[in-house]
Amino acid sequence: MIQGSKNKTSITLNKDKVEILHCERIVIMLLVTCIFISLITVPAVAIERHYIWEVNYQYKSLDCYKKLVIAINGSTPGPTISAVQGDTIVVDVINKLLMENVAIHWHGIRQRGTPWSDGTDGVSQCAIMPGETYTYKFVVDRAGTFMYHSHYGMQREAGLYGMINVSLPVGVSEPFSYDLDQGNILSDWYHRTAYEQSTDLSSIPFEWIGEPQSLLINGRGNYNCSGLTPSTCNSTNPQCSPSTLTVISGKTYRLRLASLTSLSALSFQIEDHEMTVVEADGQYVEPFVTKNLFIYSGETYSVLVTANQDPSRNYWTSISVVSRKPKTPNGLAIFNYYPNDFHKLPPTNPPAGPLWNDTQLQINQSLTIKARQGFIVTPPKKSDRVIVLLNTQNKINGYIRWSLNNVSHSLPSTPYLIALKENITDVFDPTPPPEDYDSANFDIYGVENNTNATSSTSIYRLQFNSTVDIILQNANSMTANVSETHPWHLHGHDFWVLGYGEGKFNLSRDIKKYNLVDPIMKNTVPLYPYGWTALRFQADNPGVWLFHCHIEAHFFLGMLVVFESGVEKVGNIPKSNYGCGKTKGLIKP
Repeated sequence: MIQGSKNKTSITLNKDKVEILHCERIVIMLLVTCIFISLITVPAVAIERHYIWEVNYQYKSLDCYKKLVIAINGSTPGPTISAVQGDTIVVDVINKLLMENVAIHWHGIRQRGTPWSDGTDGVSQCAIMPGETYTYKFVVDRAGTFMYHSHYGMQREAGLYGMINVSLPVGVSEPFSYDLDQGNILSDWYHRTAYEQSTDLSSIPFEWIGEPQSLLINGRGNYNCSGLTPSTCNSTNPQCSPSTLTVISGKTYRLRLASLTSLSALSFQIEDHEMTVVEADGQYVEPFVTKNLFIYSGETYSVLVTANQDPSRNYWTSISVVSRKPKTPNGLAIFNYYPNDFHKLPPTNPPAGPLWNDTQLQINQSLTIKARQGFIVTPPKKSDRVIVLLNTQNKINGYIRWSLNNVSHSLPSTPYLIALKENITDVFDPTPPPEDYDSANFDIYGVENNTNATSSTSIYRLQFNSTVDIILQNANSMTANVSETHPWHLHGHDFWVLGYGEGKFNLSRDIKKYNLVDPIMKNTVPLYPYGWTALRFQADNPGVWLFHCHIEAHFFLGMLVVFESGVEKVGNIPKSNYGCGKTKGLIKP
């Protein structure tokens, strides 16, 4: 009787267990179905995406070498913002740095209607002080690949950066097809802190920052730890294991690439794979196929890569330094064919990349980048104003600086946007900066006899809605036979890239070479050694906007100008932007 009772009880329990498991399966299926529906049923209207970011110090070993970095929510690179065109992005930035301010620039986001959210200390806002919280709020008004990074001091070198990926709304298709996409942040990495480097740059005698110790792909590199203690540099640290991109044979992938280097121009290549370039700085490119892509600091691209090689092995992805004599090892990642182990290193040597000083090859690729047919935005045939900016290295009172037309610019303690909106007239130099240089008597190929320059906080006042041409003219630095590549970035606008040329720009001759048919629009563009780059943009976005070299040390030492247009049309600036310089007296308790 007792045994029979046990069997009956066991049968009843098993039946109950089966019913419970059945119910669990139903619940799981319902959950999966709901999740699937939520994924495919994207709201037809734009939504608000809210992020809370704590910015603080962290010890990281991104290239195996332990270093103090600046992280967002404990990570560097920071979190990727993924949004849909038309969405509103809200980011609460909490500054938990103990001894320094912070400001974050949303690179490539034009900030139409929200110029106070551009995130540029000294231009659009007072930087966020330690312990304070600031809210950035803006609309991502177009699809594409963008980035964000610190715009205070030299914090970008400390790892305060990340990506912004904006997709098209439901029902709108890209002019190219792919199966999956992945973001890839390319960066260089120094072991010395931004504090140490900024001190060297602003001292007498001047000490250059030198070449970076490592190149990183998605925040991972591999420094040679020989001779260093494991507590300082540990090559077995999982933080510095190679980044991987897992692919399935036969599939096509959109690789979104963002260069957040502080100094280095790069070449990106995938072993034995070609790539098709389809997007640059949020604009569609007339597709072209290449084995490597030159990418300069501040640029973003999308390339399509098909996994069409032998799937039984993995392949190398590499980045190498160009435009400067490389002293930094190539950055490496693994292009992993599923189901191979993603940790398994390829059996071959990584691709070396092109010669670092093959400038013509770089120029040829820049000339190949044109607007995609069907998406061409035709530039105005003529400009209302031409500003020529001679890029030079100079001295001011014995200090090394970088200059435009012999003027090295600095930012005032009171942000320009607030000063102009509040009619505070004595915080920056009202004298207009020069719009040209003495071209007839200036030798761009030699070191100047007189390298002295002046410093200024002056700005260019542009007529609203006017068309402006910028001619970037390169020259020799203060070192003989050295002319550097400068990547130039414009805030608040895109510009048409009208042309590149070698030697000294001649307005009457070279204007005939302009591409007015299908020029690409970008926000960042390279200026090549001993050459010129011609840009055109419309001053149609009310506000105050930086235009500067995206090399961190060059910007820090004055390689920038500021454009103002239509500031009277700017709405009420949030009081959270105030609090520094002469804005202190404008905050009512």
